[in-house]
Amino acid sequence: MSERLAKSAGTVGLAVMTSRILGLIRDQVMAAFFGTGMAHDAFNIAMRVPSLVRDLFAEGAMSAAFIPTFTRYWKEHGQAAAWRLGNLVLNALMVVTGTLVIAGMIFAEPLLSLLPKEFSGPDGRARLTLTVDITRIVLPFLMLVAVAVALSGMLNSLRRFFVPAMSPAIYNVGVIFSAVAIIPVCTALGWNPIFGIAIGTLIGGVGQIVFQLPLLRREGFRYQPVLSFRDPGMREILLLMGPGTLGLAASQVNLIVNTYLAVGEGEGAVTALQLAFRLMYLPIGLFGVSVATAAIPEIARQVNAGALGDVRRTVSSSIRMMLMLSVPATIGLMALSGPIVELIFERGQFTSESTRMTALALLCYAPGLIGYSAVKIASPTFYALKDARTPVLVSVSTIALNLILNLTLVRVFSFQGLALGTAIAALFNSGVLLYLLSRRIDGIEGGRVLLSFVKILVASLAMGAAAVVTEAWLDATLPPLDSLVAWLPGDIVAATARTLRAGIRVGAAIGVGLVVLALAASVLRLHEFTNVRARLMARLRRTKEK
Repeated sequence: MSERLAKSAGTVGLAVMTSRILGLIRDQVMAAFFGTGMAHDAFNIAMRVPSLVRDLFAEGAMSAAFIPTFTRYWKEHGQAAAWRLGNLVLNALMVVTGTLVIAGMIFAEPLLSLLPKEFSGPDGRARLTLTVDITRIVLPFLMLVAVAVALSGMLNSLRRFFVPAMSPAIYNVGVIFSAVAIIPVCTALGWNPIFGIAIGTLIGGVGQIVFQLPLLRREGFRYQPVLSFRDPGMREILLLMGPGTLGLAASQVNLIVNTYLAVGEGEGAVTALQLAFRLMYLPIGLFGVSVATAAIPEIARQVNAGALGDVRRTVSSSIRMMLMLSVPATIGLMALSGPIVELIFERGQFTSESTRMTALALLCYAPGLIGYSAVKIASPTFYALKDARTPVLVSVSTIALNLILNLTLVRVFSFQGLALGTAIAALFNSGVLLYLLSRRIDGIEGGRVLLSFVKILVASLAMGAAAVVTEAWLDATLPPLDSLVAWLPGDIVAATARTLRAGIRVGAAIGVGLVVLALAASVLRLHEFTNVRARLMARLRRTKEK
């Protein structure tokens, strides 16, 4: 991986890590207020479609279609033409999503009535009514997030990675703010407190746009009220974005299927799956998305220059770097799923039963982390090569496989079977895409990638075993810590002591696991680990010098 690409990935990684940490705090706040109860389930169902649009555009269609086209326009036609193209895309997104918002508000109730009878039948009428109300509040987030990701796409094309990568953090701040400031107002007015979170979602969506505009204006962007679906650049983007979005849609469609099936698995199943997926997605956001966000513009430039050899090397190095980061994270999440969920969420309305449900879902979701991360690199590379057909066909087959797996496994393993089916489908999706990409560009240094994967897996398994043993030993020997926090108000002593004890167990297990990972990497001569460690140390040195 080139130094420029590594530096860009590091910049994006820092911003994404900040956003993901704030997202984790957001989930902690919501879990403490609402646990895995009906209101939390209703909010997660209502946010499913807006989240689908956010994830597809932010991490999919922008990389697959807009960024390569905008980059080429900037190079071949000049800045004015590129900015006009950006405005065309921006206005088209506002028109389309605005229409969807209005239609969604009108038809929210009949559409949500299609959910399983356990949710929408006579006994679930209160749940349905609450979900419809929340849906109508949060639907404008569709338009807000579409505008935000269009601005992010322009900035990423100009190699301005930090601000767009940080913009989701503003959304998380909006939701956290709403829990502190708006929920009390809702309670005082006699409204359901979850409406405060819904309002905070809109505040966060506006914040994402406002946060990016100053930098974009400094780069030369000026808003133009232009709209034409016949513009050549617009047609090119639409031709790629339609199939491109479908090609990247497998994971999101699978999540919608999971939500639908989970509704019939009892109260809390939807929220347990949602929280588990977000925990699994934390390292994806940090590793998979950050590496891909830096790599895809580089690959697009190499494709435009006809440098196929450089494309092969960039894809190979990106995949190996992603594996070095995502495989240990996968094993770590599986090894410590219960203690991690306990540490992060178990307080307030989030009970030990909520922990058990979420940990089971996390254990089953975790293997898919590797697949999701790899797709972030493989799928947009096809679109940079102007091949939209292959990812679409693979995506359709993945959706079909996931549906079959989910319908089968949910009967055997209940809601956690949905997570397992999704993970298997994600691995299938990435494996097929990488195989076909290798054929498309005459190789991705497959032997080198496979050898690195085997070494990384062996080192990660050793790390996971050490973490499990350490956590189990501490859980058996560490006494209650109530006396250390006895000075706190009486109603939070037990919860604080439990969190502190879980933090010690998880922290020690991770520390021991990382030491074992480093030792195993040294024995196995794992160069990818050495490279990642060197870059981290260099970044730490630069931070200290500042």
